[in-house]
Formats: sequence, C-alpha cells, structure tokens
Amino acid sequence: MRAVVLSGGLTHDFPATTACLVDLLSGQGLSAEVHTDVDAALRALPGAALLVVNALRWTMTGPGTPARYRMLAGAEGASPSPGARAALAAHLDAGGGVLGLHTASICFDDWPEWGRTLGGAWVWGRSHHPPIGPAVEVRPGGGHELVDGLDPFTVVDEVYGDLDLAPGIVPLLTARQPAGPDTGSVQPLLWAREHGGGRVVYDALGHHPPSYEVPEHHEILRRAVRWTTRG
Repeated sequence: MRAVVLSGGLTHDFPATTACLVDLLSGQGLSAEVHTDVDAALRALPGAALLVVNALRWTMTGPGTPARYRMLAGAEGASPSPGARAALAAHLDAGGGVLGLHTASICFDDWPEWGRTLGGAWVWGRSHHPPIGPAVEVRPGGGHELVDGLDPFTVVDEVYGDLDLAPGIVPLLTARQPAGPDTGSVQPLLWAREHGGGRVVYDALGHHPPSYEVPEHHEILRRAVRWTTRG
C-alpha cells in the first residue's frame, strides 16, 4: 500500500517528525511518498491508501492571523487549488484514509471542508497552546480500538486548546492545560471518525520526535494507520 505524506512549514522540525512517521508507516507495510508542495501531495492521492498531513501550511492572511505570519504570506502562504481539493474528496469517496498530526488543524484555513474532514480547526484569536514544557499526563478514553487497553501516560508536547470541533467528536485522548488562562481545563487531543466515505484520525500531539518515541503514543499511531487503512 502507498501513503502520501504532506510535510513542511514554519516553526517546527517537520523533516524530523516526518522521518518518524515514514518509519512508522514502513513498519505497517506502507510505502511513504513525501511531498512538501500542497497541490502535488493532494494530486498524488489516486491509488493511495492514506493521506498523512504533518505540515503547517495555510494562507497566513485569514482573520486573527498574527502579524509575524502575515508578513510571510507572500512566500509561505498556501491554499490548495480546486483540483487538489477535488482530489481529497475523491480519495475519501474511494474509502481512503486521512491521518492529521498536530498542526494539521491549522492548515488550509480558507478551505472549510478540510476542517470538516479533520473534525476540528484552529481559530486564530481563540485557539491556543502553552509553550512546550514539562510532561503532561494524557488519559485514554472513549472506547475505541485506537486506545483500548492503554493506561494514562506522560508526554512532553503541546496541549492544543479551544479548537473549533465538529459536532459529535468523541475524544479518545485528553489532557489538562498545564498553563495559560484556562489552566486545568480538559482538552481533546485525539479522535477518530468517518467522513465522506473514508476514515479520519486527528492526533494533536507530535510537536517533536520525542513525542513519537513515547511507547503509548507510538502504539496509538500504529493503530491509527491500521484503522484508517482498514488493515
């Protein structure tokens, strides 16, 4: 089976985290095809079992976008073409899977269907995360094969908060915000859903390689690949 991986963007070491994902995909029998161009990745979907988005690519011009990003929009901003958007719809319609990691919820802010597919979207001015810091305890739940049998675990990562969630999202991992204005609030970090004929998993963890090295997180991602590809 083949997996298409969209990688790249600002403020994160995407080559390193994508290398972790490529190794994981290989272990599950998938050949990974890595793209850093948005349209090239989506147009490569025909025949692929899985789309993995480990990237931070968005217009950088939408409402609430900080000025530090707006000034880079001309060089770094991205918006999928109509053909690329249609390719995702066709991929899902054919039963293809989608796995979004971490900043995938920030991607494609001018494409509402992406947020509906993923099940959640970052909203500038509302969504937030504290700086990466001490280990946070992550608690599995929700009664799904992605997390069944797993105990709570700790991970050094960012806890995304106040995403715009699709109706009916059932959190499979949660963690309390370790800092910020809503310290202690419980935030959903993982869910699985069906959309448009395909299976979709979003995992808000994965800021840096050490997150992928936590055994429980690695196992969840292994299961996510299997579930989204109906393996």
